[in-house]
Amino acid sequence: MMNEEIPNLTAFDEAALDKAFGVVEQQAREAAAALSGGEAVEAFRLQWLGRKQGRLTEISARWLKVAPPEAKKALGQKFNALKAVVEGLLDEAAGAGPNDAALAAEAIDITLPGTRRLTGAEHPITRTLNEITSVFAALGYSVGVGPEVETDYYNFECMNFPPDHPARDTQDTLVVANQDRRPQRDRLLLRTHTSPVQMRTMETQPPPVRIVIPGKVHRNDAADATHSPIFHQVEGLCVDTNITFSDLKGTLDHAMKALFGSAVKTRFYPSFFPFTEPSADVQISCIFCGGKGCGKCKQSGWIELLGCGMVDPAVFAFAAEKQPAYDPKKISGFAFGMGVERIAMMKYGISEIGSFYAGDMRFLGQFA
Repeated sequence: MMNEEIPNLTAFDEAALDKAFGVVEQQAREAAAALSGGEAVEAFRLQWLGRKQGRLTEISARWLKVAPPEAKKALGQKFNALKAVVEGLLDEAAGAGPNDAALAAEAIDITLPGTRRLTGAEHPITRTLNEITSVFAALGYSVGVGPEVETDYYNFECMNFPPDHPARDTQDTLVVANQDRRPQRDRLLLRTHTSPVQMRTMETQPPPVRIVIPGKVHRNDAADATHSPIFHQVEGLCVDTNITFSDLKGTLDHAMKALFGSAVKTRFYPSFFPFTEPSADVQISCIFCGGKGCGKCKQSGWIELLGCGMVDPAVFAFAAEKQPAYDPKKISGFAFGMGVERIAMMKYGISEIGSFYAGDMRFLGQFA
């Protein structure tokens, strides 16, 4: 039994203590020398250092209990020395022997490259938004943001949409329920374009203003290959003194070349938008056939991409109600807007707009 292997102390002089502790230390060294394998090492640890039945615990209880007060200090010092020897034997046994192979298998070679965790990639819509925004940022434009739930005033009225304009109809606009008791201008809806941010910016910032406005918009459109009730726009606004249509043309021509390559050409032809006058649609030479004519451009050599125009004086008049510096007699400006999905579909050869929103990892993985 364990207790029989621990000699009893009948004397507590230095010689007696040295002899008693020497016997126990020799037992520990012999036991440690015979160890083989991780299980034996753990058994040695429990046998000698176990808190309840370990030999050192038993020695402490038996020898210190009967020791006279004058011997307790020397006995305690020798006990601590014995404990240090046992712990050293245990460390040596745990670090060598047959369990080396198991430890080596768990070792880490710090010279090898680490395991890279997949971090994902930008969604093609996000990537295209950032590309467009960066083009205009390089021209000195800042980025404007605003709420997706807007009032009729900011979405339509201050953008010079008349009260009976078809875009206000619920067939085109997604409106918030239970708004009938509110005045028309205060009724809430999901913004149909990012134009409200233009007015919100002008109300808080005097000219000059140069902003681009990327964001999500909503329209009550049936989903098909090229339409979605949720899509993204990037609009722009430039206001200063002596801004002309030629400034607008030069800006957009530069932007299209930055997005699609220096060989791309642009052309403008008349159109109509309530918030700009004069207004124009912008076409670019077909990036697929170089303007020669193909199925993508319906053999015309041109692809319609965005709308633009000079800011209507009526829009400046609304801004002047809160920011008098927007006097249409003293300042001028231009605005433009483009659909991000359309540009992304052209850049990446995507035929179905719904692919952007389906969450199919096979599709999204192409952009990683």
